[in-house]
Amino acid sequence: MEENAEQASRKAGLVLELAERLRGLREERRISLRELGRRSGVSVNTLSLMERGVTSPSVSTLYRLADALGVPISAVFGSPQRKEHVVFRPASQRTALPLPAGTWEGLGGEEFVGRVQPFMLTLEAGGDSGTSPMLHTGHEFVLCLQGRLEYEVEGRRFALGLGDSLLFAARQRHTWRNSGPGPMQALILLAGFEEYEDPMGLHTS
Repeated sequence: MEENAEQASRKAGLVLELAERLRGLREERRISLRELGRRSGVSVNTLSLMERGVTSPSVSTLYRLADALGVPISAVFGSPQRKEHVVFRPASQRTALPLPAGTWEGLGGEEFVGRVQPFMLTLEAGGDSGTSPMLHTGHEFVLCLQGRLEYEVEGRRFALGLGDSLLFAARQRHTWRNSGPGPMQALILLAGFEEYEDPMGLHTS
């Protein structure tokens, strides 16, 4: 129970941090909630709830907001824009984004100059990537570390359990969801994308 309370407290803090970043990015660009809603296709009411930390956006919604704001997804993470040739990331210092039913943690790809971006995905039962499918350049590798993960790639469904992996060309539309009764955790690696592109920012509908 103590661990669950600690996790809940950490997530609540992440939700508030994300809310502040989203509001700050919007205000810096002098964009109203109504205008951001028009650009992103997200309702003004939902945007207001996100900026107040009442709710968390799904993965696909985060990318739509980043695109509408004209910023890379790394700006939403709150990570520095400078890219490094060597990135050491202690577990306690991972950048993290709260999801409606989980957490997305960067593993250094946001700051790396190379064309590879790994991240850790943790989903509670019923958690998913959102209603809009994702599509980006390069390739995507998935390794299930805990629980059950269902990926749908161009209409084909793949059920992953502990130790199962999936590799596919990421130009195919894809979504994910926790298909098990308990928490799910997976390592996801995006690679082989064009040098000028940011695949985390290309996870758009």
